Amino acid sequence: MTERYSTLSHLECPKCGARLDATVVQGTCDCGSPLLARYDLDAARGMSPAGRAPTLWRYHEVLPVSAESAVVSLGEGMTPLLPLPVHGKRIGVPDLWMKDEGLVPTGSFKARGAAVGVSRAAELGVRGIAMPTNGNAGAAWALYAARAGLRSLIAMPVDAPVITRAECVAAGAELYLVDGLISHAGALIRKALASRPDYQDVSTLKEPYRIEGKKTMGYEIVEQSGRRAPDVLLYPTGGGVGLIGIHKALDEMRELGWLTPETRLVAVQAEGCRPIVDAWEAGAAESVAPAAPTTIAFGINVPKPLGDFLILRALAETEGTAVAVTDEELLAAQRELAADEGAFVCPEGAACFAALIRLRESGWLRGDERVVVLNTGSGVKYPDTVRVDVPTISADGALPDPA
Repeated sequence: MTERYSTLSHLECPKCGARLDATVVQGTCDCGSPLLARYDLDAARGMSPAGRAPTLWRYHEVLPVSAESAVVSLGEGMTPLLPLPVHGKRIGVPDLWMKDEGLVPTGSFKARGAAVGVSRAAELGVRGIAMPTNGNAGAAWALYAARAGLRSLIAMPVDAPVITRAECVAAGAELYLVDGLISHAGALIRKALASRPDYQDVSTLKEPYRIEGKKTMGYEIVEQSGRRAPDVLLYPTGGGVGLIGIHKALDEMRELGWLTPETRLVAVQAEGCRPIVDAWEAGAAESVAPAAPTTIAFGINVPKPLGDFLILRALAETEGTAVAVTDEELLAAQRELAADEGAFVCPEGAACFAALIRLRESGWLRGDERVVVLNTGSGVKYPDTVRVDVPTISADGALPDPA
């Protein structure tokens, strides 16, 4: 019997339980919920990624693309899981690790979702993709769409990181800047799609396969740890796709027989945009958008995540929590980590390191746990987060003696 490249069986609504056909293009459920890909995990039980190429496609049995020939790839995946002994000791979390997504194509973890989402869209006959973005996702999807020969329509807030605009333009995307938030960009995209029937809306959780790319971070962390799950995992949470995906991956791995212990998941947000934290503290099942969301960590400036109920469910099921930090705290954490470990992380990733300090001080972290922080992108994509105020020396001058 020939082994199947993918064991994808159907799509499922996590809210109403509806079962949908995975062989056609799908968006959200009729009830408005995102859809989740489901697999024949009995058929995938023999999956053995060891020895395969070091990309996320090493887990192809639990990814939705039906044939290797349909994979659109730039070599994404298998990013380093780095020990951070100096920083960990200083903040009282000695067994501290970082999954560094700054080293994937496009410089952020968005490449994972784009690789799988674009591959599946092209396989199902989509001719173009459209999405609002805070920057990195649009850049990643535009570049992968170019790789697949698809068109792309992208709208982003005017104050999104400049480099992400350049990535979209370089990829040949139809790009528009919006004087507003990602929610305003989303409204414009939805309106434009009415006249573009061959385009797919690939907004966050408006299609089911971005999650599948993001969940591979969970598979990699467990594989890189000798099939051991961390005790705690911190994730910078805007739309929360990666957190939802990692929770899904841990459930799948448990069913595959890879692991049994639970990982406590932590959603980290900024004080200027903390809908998940507010909902968690209130014991609510869904979030409420803040009136005027703002944070320097632009990737987590998402006022109302479509999958908020899935994020909150993941926290509850894993006995996790949600934490918000100030921009000042995350910027300080970014500098401290770089000085301690030589790791220049994005502001969203820095928010998690700031949250670690709060969790340790509050006693939520005892200090003996194995803790993994998701750094979702490279700090070099956010040059404005570090103020450079250093002396200028004349060409015929001399550098001062050491203090």
